[in-house]
Amino acid sequence: MAALRARGAGAVAITNNYSPVWYPPDWPVSDADAAAAAAYHALHNRLFTDPLFGRGYPELGMDPSVVRDGDLDTIAAPLDALGVNYYNPTGIRAPSTADSPLPFEFAPLEGYPTTAFGWPVVPDGLRELLVSLKEEYGEALPPIHVTESGCAYDGIDDPERVAYLDGHIAAVRAAMASGVDVRGYFVWSLLDNFEWAEGYTKRFGLVHVDYETQVRTPKTSYAWYRDLIRASR
Repeated sequence: MAALRARGAGAVAITNNYSPVWYPPDWPVSDADAAAAAAYHALHNRLFTDPLFGRGYPELGMDPSVVRDGDLDTIAAPLDALGVNYYNPTGIRAPSTADSPLPFEFAPLEGYPTTAFGWPVVPDGLRELLVSLKEEYGEALPPIHVTESGCAYDGIDDPERVAYLDGHIAAVRAAMASGVDVRGYFVWSLLDNFEWAEGYTKRFGLVHVDYETQVRTPKTSYAWYRDLIRASR
């Protein structure tokens, strides 16, 4: 941050990948489940956000010697924006075995449609996330950009992706109506591409890519998103 500012950067931001912590539907939540959810929230969300806004690191049993004098002040330098990546909530419950190496256990969130990745499609999770960031960090929170939001589906005619984007954009609008300062929404991704450990097996693009011929074919979702943008001008 300091180096970018010193070299004239006019706007500097950071992007984090967030996931609201949910219990499985109809799960009889115990104190142990609540503790597990708090632990996962601290590890996945707060660990990367609290220090940005002057709160230091959450209590995770980390060695305090790794944080040197002045580190937290440097980390908490003011941001011009916060990037939010969102794909789905994470179901969490208490470990089912006493010898679990983690203080939580993943639990499937059933009852929702799923993408080709098997991820639950929960647009309201994005609204909840944006509102919770505003509630948690208040005036310290800079304007937000949803820097990644998308889904993996096969095929060029992709009504599932259209429904996904429609629901998630509506969730952003609902968060804005609740007072969250959201400045932009970016779809992942324009093109089908290399998706981390999944390689070329999962397609997130608005444009289909034939990996053998490199032919690009706009999908149904591409035309839908183009028309949405035009209508919003």
